[in-house]
Amino acid sequence: MKINLNLYASLAEYLPDRTRGNPNSIELPQGTTIRQLIGQLHIPLDTPRIIFLNGAHAPLEALLNEGDRLGLFPPLAGG
Repeated sequence: MKINLNLYASLAEYLPDRTRGNPNSIELPQGTTIRQLIGQLHIPLDTPRIIFLNGAHAPLEALLNEGDRLGLFPPLAGG
């Protein structure tokens, strides 16, 4: 199955093709969870602080499906 993956800010370095800020199609086996994808990309598990799946907050154990849009954000700071 294919999903669109966006990794924001410092997480962008983990994108398979290193394209910052653009949706990236990634092929995954059916039944993959967000936690498994994070491990596959070698992202430290405690780094993604905000997870959006199809525009809604999602837990690490959420199953990914064909055509899903996944966005991961690191801890953000600002004033």
